[in-house]
Amino acid sequence: MAPARRNPIAGEQAPLVMALTGASGAPYAIRLLEQLLAADRRVSLIVSSHGWRLLATESDVHDLAALREAVGADRFDAQVTVFDDDDRGAAPASGSSIAGGMVICPCSMGTLASIAAGISRSLVERAADVALKERRPLLLMTREMPLSLVHIENMRLLTLAGAVVMPASPGFYHRPTTIDELVDFVVARALDHLGVANALVPRWGEPPSEQPL
Repeated sequence: MAPARRNPIAGEQAPLVMALTGASGAPYAIRLLEQLLAADRRVSLIVSSHGWRLLATESDVHDLAALREAVGADRFDAQVTVFDDDDRGAAPASGSSIAGGMVICPCSMGTLASIAAGISRSLVERAADVALKERRPLLLMTREMPLSLVHIENMRLLTLAGAVVMPASPGFYHRPTTIDELVDFVVARALDHLGVANALVPRWGEPPSEQPL
């Protein structure tokens, strides 16, 4: 049985650790960060070197200033603390630093493998290791296909350890007509698992009057 994924010390409004690594999916990351800030959540942000390359390649976000503008400068300044991925002594590396959970969006298979093995070579990997050992929510939003047996075994190990592996696989039952709607489908599911209220997409079974505009 997987260990419980909620730390009662942290509380619902504790900062969330958010990391970006090199798997494809920059639009998911930008939208997720934007929505976390819109929900008044504080965010401890870690972007790997490959994560920065991804943001530039897929979304023309070439540096921290551009990311700040993309998600809303005022909220970013008020709610985001940025940490260097090379600083394994930063606050998210310690279990004594309270956090409400962690999400890696997107999560590369290399990052997934390192977390599964407990290697902790970077702050992203160490912060994820802390989330597991402290029994805090850990959401890994992978974006890779097809999957090898190595990938699947790493996902199995992390699921047993208490993480939630959430491939960035949008649904189509809400009849999306834009890329933004596909992105929102995935981001909404991530927000649900992080305990952040949202109305990004229609929910199955809800009457039309209760659906988001």
